[in-house]
Amino acid sequence: MQQSYEPTPTGAGHAAGHTARDADPGHQPAEVARVLVVEDDPTVAEVVCGYLGRSGYAVDRAEDGPTALARAAANRPDLVVLDLMLPGMDGLEVCRRIRGREPVPVIMLTARGDEDDRILGLEVGADDYVTKPFSPRELMLRVRSVLRRTRPSTPGTDTRPRHAAGLTVDPAARRATKNGTELSLTLREFDLLAFFLCHPGRAFSREDLMREVWGWDFGDLSTVTVHVRRLRGKVEDDPARPRLIQTVWGVGYRFDPADGQG
Repeated sequence: MQQSYEPTPTGAGHAAGHTARDADPGHQPAEVARVLVVEDDPTVAEVVCGYLGRSGYAVDRAEDGPTALARAAANRPDLVVLDLMLPGMDGLEVCRRIRGREPVPVIMLTARGDEDDRILGLEVGADDYVTKPFSPRELMLRVRSVLRRTRPSTPGTDTRPRHAAGLTVDPAARRATKNGTELSLTLREFDLLAFFLCHPGRAFSREDLMREVWGWDFGDLSTVTVHVRRLRGKVEDDPARPRLIQTVWGVGYRFDPADGQG
C-alpha cells in the first residue's frame, strides 16, 4: 500500500462545508456522519478533510486541543480523527477529555514510530490509530469500519442481549452492565466483550480477534492486547488475576464465565 499523502481536491481547506452532496456516490454513508478532524498540520488536515468530504461525511476541523474540545461540546461528532502531536494540549489529553464526556469513537493519527506511543493512545481510549505517513484511502477504510459498528444493526443481525457471570451486553442499545451497574466502554471494548459473551469457553488468537472484532485481516496485534487489558480492568473483580478473560498461553484468550463465578 502506498504510504503517502495523495492530492486533495481544490477547496478541501473549506472541508467543514462538505456534506453528502459532495461525496463520491459509490462511498456515501447511509446516514451523514459528522467527523471532527483535529490536526495542526494544514497539509495533512486538508487531505484528510478533503477525503472525508468526498466520501460523504460532514466535517468539522480544529487545529488545537482547546478548539477541538469546544467544537465537540457544541456539536457532538460521531467520530474524532485526532493527531497525537498537537501544540499545547497534546492528543492524549484531548482524547482523555473527550472520552471523559461521552463514548465518542476516536481514531488517532501519529507520526511517531515508537510502539509505546501508539499503545498510550489506545490506553487513553482511542479505538484505532493510523501512523503517518499514511494513505488517505486506508484512513477512510478505518473510518468506515469504526462508524459501521456505531450504526444500528442491519436486519437479520442477532441483537439479543447476552448474559454471563453477572455481565449483560445489549447490542441493540450498545449498553453493557456488570451486576446491574453500567460499564463505561469504548466502541472496541464493547465489541470485544460482546464477542466474548457470544463465544464462551472458546479460545481465540489475537489474529482471530483482530479479524472478528476489528474486521481486519492485518494490523498491529498490540491493539488487541491493550484492549483486552483495558476490558479486564472494567469487568474483572481483580484485573491482576483475571478469571473471566483468561490468557491461553501459546494461543490467545478465552472467556470463561463458569470460572468467573467461582
